[in-house]
Amino acid sequence: MYEFGNFVSEEAMTYSEIHTTPEIAVLQKLNRHTHVNVIHPRMLSGHYQGKLLEMISRMVSPHLILEVGTYTGYSAIALSQGLQDGGKLISLECNPEFAETAQRFIEEANLEHKIEIRIGQAFDLMEELNQMFDLVFIDADKENYLGYYTKILPRLKKGGVLIADNVLWSGKVFTNEMNNDKEAFALHQFNEFVTQDERVENLLLPIRDGLMIVQKR
Repeated sequence: MYEFGNFVSEEAMTYSEIHTTPEIAVLQKLNRHTHVNVIHPRMLSGHYQGKLLEMISRMVSPHLILEVGTYTGYSAIALSQGLQDGGKLISLECNPEFAETAQRFIEEANLEHKIEIRIGQAFDLMEELNQMFDLVFIDADKENYLGYYTKILPRLKKGGVLIADNVLWSGKVFTNEMNNDKEAFALHQFNEFVTQDERVENLLLPIRDGLMIVQKR
């Protein structure tokens, strides 16, 4: 069985990280804080994946980003680096403690004018959204990925990009363990649905715990 984030050899991953632009100071600090003080620190996007999210955002050059699942704010800060002038990222988070930590680091990064955290259940908060988004990042409860995708896709602009994290779930989605893990089974259903969805082009990247990258046709 694969360990979380271990689809690429440790040596190759270390070499890749060494040859990747370093984290900005506030993300280094947030990374350390999360690993020392917050439960489930492996949920953090981290340096390598964070830089990938940032680069995708810079390439898309979004005016409006939606994030489902804030955690401690690492991915929100990374994604916000690609926003157009006057652009905004809306992040949905159900845990007020995570949101409080994220808000603190967002303010330390002087990004409070670009990033807005909304606290509550994601499906309820989505009902309040009437904007069209250029970029979407889903990193929340895995059993609802397909529901989030179905809800969000009509609000994604043509040519817009959607990214979903953890879609390989430590390799369980392609082993017999999937049948005994409801999250793995839900993620497999999500992967199958996206791959067969004629409204999009998609690419599953085996980076960390798997990223599904989708572009709306």
